[in-house]
Amino acid sequence: SHMTGDTTAIGMRIEGIHQRGTDIEDLNEAVSILFAFLFGAFLCGILIDKNQVHFGGKSFYGLALIGNSALLIVATFLSDPTTAACLCSIACGLQNAMCTSHFGAIVRTTHVTGTVTDIGSTLGRITMIYLRNGCKRSNLNIVEKAEVGVDARKLLVLLPMWLFFLCGTILGAYLFTLCGVEALFFPATLTGTVGLLYFLFRQRLKGYLKVVETERLNKDFQSVRGTLERAQAYLRDKASRAKGKKGNDDQEGSEEDGSVVIELEEGFEDMLERMRDIEEGIEHFCHTPRSAFSQHERVSGQHDI
Repeated sequence: SHMTGDTTAIGMRIEGIHQRGTDIEDLNEAVSILFAFLFGAFLCGILIDKNQVHFGGKSFYGLALIGNSALLIVATFLSDPTTAACLCSIACGLQNAMCTSHFGAIVRTTHVTGTVTDIGSTLGRITMIYLRNGCKRSNLNIVEKAEVGVDARKLLVLLPMWLFFLCGTILGAYLFTLCGVEALFFPATLTGTVGLLYFLFRQRLKGYLKVVETERLNKDFQSVRGTLERAQAYLRDKASRAKGKKGNDDQEGSEEDGSVVIELEEGFEDMLERMRDIEEGIEHFCHTPRSAFSQHERVSGQHDI
């Protein structure tokens, strides 16, 4: 897709009509393609209500992919080039809006101007962080390491996306040379097959992703809990030392520091207790059947009444 070019063409053709009496059909074509792309993105917003990929939810990814495939197939059989181009534009808008964000990176699958821009700016940020620290990772502080980690995850999305776009362009050029406009059957078959498989195995995929997400959450909880427990042990040690300090000239200050440490320790204990409650809630949610939730909602509704 090239909506920048279509928008530019609209402006230039309006000028051409006004100055040189250019045929208005060229303007109608550019406007039709632009609004067709917009309509495709609009349809995707109705079918998929999340910017990030969220398999197994209420979003109709399968229907969006099958619709994309149907649009490309119909466009192949049309004799009017403008109508065919509009259907392809709808398909592009539908596909491009399916996922607009992943790992913090802006995702655009039908054009690469923004992708190449993000790759360059991300690499520039990482390079600048390393240059400020003598190109040694050991010199990076915690914040800088976190920034580099976030940017590296973005590159893991952006670089393969640009590479696959290039490979698709090369493959498409060869297919068009061999098959002509029937080359559209290849992406139509691919998207249609993926959409159909998603329809057939959606529940199984949802269950698998649920298990993976539960394991990830448990791992994160264990990591955070371990960190808090180590911090709590350190504070407990500091508190016991503060209580043991007696007979010093700065006894009042030591007692004040000790009270602060004790308050922090109690705060950590409360945080750990809340984390245990949250972990139990997540495990209960992941293992409770849907019917049980429905029954609980009905009982709650009766109590509210």
